[in-house]
Amino acid sequence: MIPSDTRLPVTGGDAKRAYVREVFTGIAPRYDLLNHVLSLNADRRWRRAAVDALGWEERPAGRYLDLCAGTLDLAAELGNRVGFAGRVVAADFVPAMLRQGRGKSPRALPTAADALGLPFGDAEFDGATVGFGVRNLMDLDAGLREAARVIRPGGRLVVLEFTTPRRQPLRGLYLGYFTRVLPRIGRLVSKHRSAYDWLPASVLAFPEPAALAARLEGAGFAPVEWRTMWGGIVALHIATRSRTSAWTRCATCSRRSLTPASWSGSPDRCARTWRSPRSPTG
Repeated sequence: MIPSDTRLPVTGGDAKRAYVREVFTGIAPRYDLLNHVLSLNADRRWRRAAVDALGWEERPAGRYLDLCAGTLDLAAELGNRVGFAGRVVAADFVPAMLRQGRGKSPRALPTAADALGLPFGDAEFDGATVGFGVRNLMDLDAGLREAARVIRPGGRLVVLEFTTPRRQPLRGLYLGYFTRVLPRIGRLVSKHRSAYDWLPASVLAFPEPAALAARLEGAGFAPVEWRTMWGGIVALHIATRSRTSAWTRCATCSRRSLTPASWSGSPDRCARTWRSPRSPTG
């Protein structure tokens, strides 16, 4: 049985933030092992595909951001590419995860930071990635808007995230593995009671790929392209930071926020609370 929303805070808010921090602190020492085992090493291929889509070759000496960086596997995939001469800032709000990733790439810089309030300037990065992390944000729209703020116009945000196959019989087989077998293996290896119940619960509560694309557009990215891989269990979104969005300043905290040109309301709140009218609330 899939854990219910009453047990796991999949819908967002401060409870979700606290739970995610506690879970990933607890499983950090065995996180990489479980990723490789549970995905049959396919996670390595998915990360390679994400870096291939980033377009870093246009600015090989640039500055890039890996959000929700975890143990730095995705940051290291970029940092260790032949011809890459830039820097990857690997940002995560769980220091225990970042510590596990030290030494994976000399070009990756672990940085403790919350994706909803990044300590970086406007348009500071040439591009960004996030692997299997956006569904863990307590406020998805605010996190996407903050990513747009720190990426230069024309730069890409590549989002790698789990989804669920739509076609039978693969959908039924996958959901059986995902909701019954995977959590048991995860509990056995990680020794954490609910961490691998969280994985299927959070994926099933997350927007479908087309809906995520719409929310990326609402956050200030255009165009947004996406495709699924491995029969539809993983989605790859490639979002280009719009050149037509405007910057506004929050009336209460003076924090700057990116406002898409399509927004016709009153942008009087910062990226932590403001939602696009084109994005469903979550």
